[in-house]
Amino acid sequence: MELTKALPEFKYMTFDVVGTLIDFESGLTSCLQGIAAEADVAIDREEALSLYRAARYSGDADLFPDDLVRVYLAIAPKLGLPAEEAYGIRLRDSAKIWKAFPDSAEAMAELGKRYRLIAMTNARRWAFDYFAAALGNPFYAAFTADDTGTEKPDPAFFHKVFDFVAKDGGDKSDILHVAQSQYHDIGVSRDLGMTNCWIQRRHAQPGYGGTIEPSQFTEPDYHFTSMAGLAEAVRTAHGN
Repeated sequence: MELTKALPEFKYMTFDVVGTLIDFESGLTSCLQGIAAEADVAIDREEALSLYRAARYSGDADLFPDDLVRVYLAIAPKLGLPAEEAYGIRLRDSAKIWKAFPDSAEAMAELGKRYRLIAMTNARRWAFDYFAAALGNPFYAAFTADDTGTEKPDPAFFHKVFDFVAKDGGDKSDILHVAQSQYHDIGVSRDLGMTNCWIQRRHAQPGYGGTIEPSQFTEPDYHFTSMAGLAEAVRTAHGN
């Protein structure tokens, strides 16, 4: 049986951003709940995420988070919210203030002392700039949907990163891919021969929330329920 590559052996860590490092579910539902309060209605968080998921992954989806305007107009009637474009714009623009998970910035700062950190996000560059700032700008390089012309789980997105790492003097075997989405990241990274690390952010909640459910579960090489868990494992593996 082939053993998983040890944490000190990697030179790079690639990261999904939205959902792994940035708490997009809380950011999204907080904005929707604010609109609901103004409309004097109540919404259920998990119902809102389920509706979002179905609307977000429809065939006419646009790039994220610009697509939140369309998504809002699709889900608002089902949540009893006013179906007006201004509220969709408000939801889209709320991405500018979405918060990082409490452990993300500290963990990334620590990991950045040992590895070259690369962002791989389906978000557009304008939104990523806000996310990166919320994380303390820890990235050595970053790839967005604007840079790649595609979205994960398209293997072409990953190959753009492989090409960058090759020019940087590395190889995909030098990369640990870190992500919370089984659908967008863990399954395809396995198919591409990468070592991966699943950050199971929803470990205390049922279902997949705002992220599409994979057709099949992929057992990851590394598995933690937080970024703090990964950082602690790295410290232990390095002996300090």
